[in-house]
Amino acid sequence: MLGTIVNTLSIIVGSLIGLLFRGGIPEKYSKTIMHAIGLAVVLIGLKTALKTDAVLTVIVSLAAGSFLGELLRIEERLEQLGQWIGRRVSGDGSGVSRGFVFASLLYCVGAMAIVGSLESGLSGNHQTLFAKSILDGIGSVIFASTLGIGVLFSAASVFIYQGLITVAASSIRQLLVPEVVAQMSAVGGLLILAIGINLLEIKKIKIGNMLPAIFLPLVYQVIRSVCDLL
Repeated sequence: MLGTIVNTLSIIVGSLIGLLFRGGIPEKYSKTIMHAIGLAVVLIGLKTALKTDAVLTVIVSLAAGSFLGELLRIEERLEQLGQWIGRRVSGDGSGVSRGFVFASLLYCVGAMAIVGSLESGLSGNHQTLFAKSILDGIGSVIFASTLGIGVLFSAASVFIYQGLITVAASSIRQLLVPEVVAQMSAVGGLLILAIGINLLEIKKIKIGNMLPAIFLPLVYQVIRSVCDLL
């Protein structure tokens, strides 16, 4: 859990620094900066998504995962949580919700979050999460300065999400073959790409409702393993 704890603290510290600049950056600069970050996020998502050749598995995972996410109304529940936090903290429910949902999704769906948490749980190697901590800390400074205090509360999402993957990793060790991890990372890469599209204001995509898709390659591997035993 050390890697996840360091990652969580980096987001908190970065967000607090970013909040010091809140309101000090003119809106036209903030918007241009967010668009520039959006382009970088698109690039990161594309590079990650192209690391697997199992296109059919990725497509099926996205379709089925999106259906499940819509059924569970994940994005709506995340927004409601962000609004609840906003009302408790500053009275600005919608403003806090935007920063909370955006940062939570960005920090949780990437390959580094998945692979780093798995490495941390399987071998005690925290190097990937330490590297992610640096990136997330720098990102939090920028995001908090433009999106506000909601980014700070995304640290809780990261702690719970990565912590659960780290704890669960040891019990599913035999299922986490390289191709499954690559497929999970590819799906996560496409969701990162979607975040970039949202940042560029091209199209509003309900990324939260697609989150279950990340774990469906693992579910498929479980089903295959059970079938092989029968």
